[in-house]
Amino acid sequence: MPLAIEEDVIGLKLGIVGLPNVGKTTLFNALTGAKAETGSYTNAGAKPNIGNAKVPDERLDWLADYYHPKKYSPATVDFVDIAGVSGGGKGNEVFQNIRQVDALVEVVRCFENDDVFLEKADAVRDAESFELELILADLEITERRLERAKKNAKGGDKKYKHECETCEALIAHLTEEKPARDFEFTEEDADMLADGGLLTIKPVIYVANLDEDGMSDPEGNANYSALKAYAEAHAAAVLPVAAKFEEDLTDLDEEEAQMFMEDLGLKERGLDRLIKTSYDLLGYISFLTAGEDDVHAWTIVRGTKAPKAAGKIHKDIERGFIRAEIVAFDDLKACGSMAAAKEKGLFRLEGKEYVMQDGDVTLFRFNV
Repeated sequence: MPLAIEEDVIGLKLGIVGLPNVGKTTLFNALTGAKAETGSYTNAGAKPNIGNAKVPDERLDWLADYYHPKKYSPATVDFVDIAGVSGGGKGNEVFQNIRQVDALVEVVRCFENDDVFLEKADAVRDAESFELELILADLEITERRLERAKKNAKGGDKKYKHECETCEALIAHLTEEKPARDFEFTEEDADMLADGGLLTIKPVIYVANLDEDGMSDPEGNANYSALKAYAEAHAAAVLPVAAKFEEDLTDLDEEEAQMFMEDLGLKERGLDRLIKTSYDLLGYISFLTAGEDDVHAWTIVRGTKAPKAAGKIHKDIERGFIRAEIVAFDDLKACGSMAAAKEKGLFRLEGKEYVMQDGDVTLFRFNV
């Protein structure tokens, strides 16, 4: 009987962004299995496409083979395919969509297509151009915030005086075409960050979109190499992906897809690497629960203590938390069974102050 798959929707939402016609929707389709329309002008000004993708987790696969559960529940990431920013500092609807996501997956063209583009590919030029559009939007919103803070500061409130000073410093920073993520905010500036208004505060993964030939030797692609250096200089991640090739793979069965990947010398799908990188980007980890009923990846923020993690499953478990019974996945796999892990003393009892670790195979004890 096939496994019933249930997904742990974690609320992690990533926006696929970039200039027009660089392969954003093609990447979205490959990630989510959607069939959104692609091509010039098809999504300009349209509502964004929204879908989700499972977070690949070999640990969950091993546990499924071990327990043969009725359900298989991987974590998922939501992807939002947002219309391209076309220039001039205008694009309020697009910017509003970007404000709703947690991080950006910026698709940058590293392939040639004379039928669509008048200019040759220049990855760094395009990355800088897109960033500038976001900086201009951030300037506008920060200038408006400064005006409001100035009015509120007339009453002598120190909070608004500090906000004025921060806004003025941030405006000077943005005017130098530097993103907000490079600005030194203080703890007092938490409100400015929490309102979701700043676009360039969001973490970025650059997707170097190559053609199929380029994927066989990404380092030999001058645009990818230049984008990689640019990303490193801006503390951003970068991944080479052939979006059209990846989309085509979704129409093949596993054996055929593996054969085509081997032809290009690829050991892992670019999409799997992108999802894992996206999942890690905001500091998420997974603890695992396993048994004959279900194997499940539960997503939490790194640093979460055991009771709070238990609440991810059910608030009653958090409220009545007694202890967590834990074995690290790597130890369980090395031992081959839970009984063997216990015999070797690798099965631990942890209390309320325990900080959960990625890959903890966990059973919570509680009483309500």
